[in-house]
Amino acid sequence: MRAFWALLTLTAVGLATGASALSCESLRFEGNRYAVCEVAPEHEHLRLFLNDPSDQPYGDFSSLETALNADGKTLLFAMNAGMYHDDRAPVGHYVEDGQERMRVIANPGPGNFGLLPNGLLCIQANRADVIETRAYQRQRPDCDFATQSGPMLVIDGELHPRFLPDSTSRYVRNGVGTSADGKRAVFVISDTSVTFYEFARLFRDGLTLPNALFLDGNVSRLFAPSLNRADLGRQMGPIVAVTSE
Repeated sequence: MRAFWALLTLTAVGLATGASALSCESLRFEGNRYAVCEVAPEHEHLRLFLNDPSDQPYGDFSSLETALNADGKTLLFAMNAGMYHDDRAPVGHYVEDGQERMRVIANPGPGNFGLLPNGLLCIQANRADVIETRAYQRQRPDCDFATQSGPMLVIDGELHPRFLPDSTSRYVRNGVGTSADGKRAVFVISDTSVTFYEFARLFRDGLTLPNALFLDGNVSRLFAPSLNRADLGRQMGPIVAVTSE
């Protein structure tokens, strides 16, 4: 335990209290800095957003926040949630409010998305799960919301087999990991450039999560008021968010 805490140092700035089950923290792990937001899906309104009521992509946190405010809701947390095409349509499987917008892509392909195994974030009424794509196809879970991305970072406690400890490919990256019981969904964005190997080790060894999924790299963005974060930048496709209701 002492060795673990020597590696992992947390600075809590928005711990969950009372009725809230959302917390965001600054974290340092093995020399890299991260922003970490943990959600309890059984207590929070965790969901995905893509298009506004006029069927145009929200694209950024400001547009989503404005739309939610007009509906009497508050945006509490948000992050980009998977890779997308130039028109911001999802590259892979996408489900919103139980309706499939894009089918599952299970074949290998170019880029990070096609670096199999990839996977999905599946959000249900009282839980959230990161599931490897082939397992998802076998299990066919009834997801209220789902987004596919890749590669998987951690698969059943093992790092993705293609990740190299001595890699020199460093980017700001973001991803999500979930606990085996689906009660913890942990969203992370790196504050420093990290390799896939370093990022995956954070989820497995720092956050003790058995499954984790890479969401994106250069376009990684975070909305977390408790961390004074409302990142600007390139327009996004799918957005995962926690709202007040």
